[in-house]
Amino acid sequence: MTGPTSIPVKQLSSLSREALARHFLALPSEDHRLRFGRLMAPAAIREYVAGLDFDRDAVFGVFDEELELVGAAHVAPLADGAELGVSVLPGHRGKGVGSALFGRAHAYARNQLLRQLFTHCLAENKAMMHIARKAGMTIVTEAGEAAASLALAPTDAVTIAGEVLQERIALFDVAVKAQALATRRLAASLRREDEPS
Repeated sequence: MTGPTSIPVKQLSSLSREALARHFLALPSEDHRLRFGRLMAPAAIREYVAGLDFDRDAVFGVFDEELELVGAAHVAPLADGAELGVSVLPGHRGKGVGSALFGRAHAYARNQLLRQLFTHCLAENKAMMHIARKAGMTIVTEAGEAAASLALAPTDAVTIAGEVLQERIALFDVAVKAQALATRRLAASLRREDEPS
């Protein structure tokens, strides 16, 4: 599950807080319930994002052509493992974004010498359950909630090099998309100036 995918996944920093907040706010309210286990008001979402510790946790994202986050994964280290949360905007589901995020989180957790990857969600969260099953996670459901776990193999040179390569590809992807976006905006601005008033 740690191999590269065709979808670049970038590790985010605290500079990405606003993009991450916009991502969560763009999710339908039902997705908030499925992702966080409860409905989340916009203020609570902003508080959640403001409280993320990017020095302790890892947050990964997939960007679209407008440099908006269409998918995000949060990896929070625990005693001997890490808990994972994944979200993907509705228009980008079924395209491998969630699996790419899981793969990147999996590689990160292995390279941090963690022993297990966990995810907790409502059992009705079909998207997360699909990702967990596809990854070979052990899933236990009880009282409407699901807990999934995956034992992580020890890190090796391949997983370390793979993660470095994935980050470089993601950085290049964001740079290309930023250049294309700037070009589109400049062209649109020039067209507006040429329009008769």
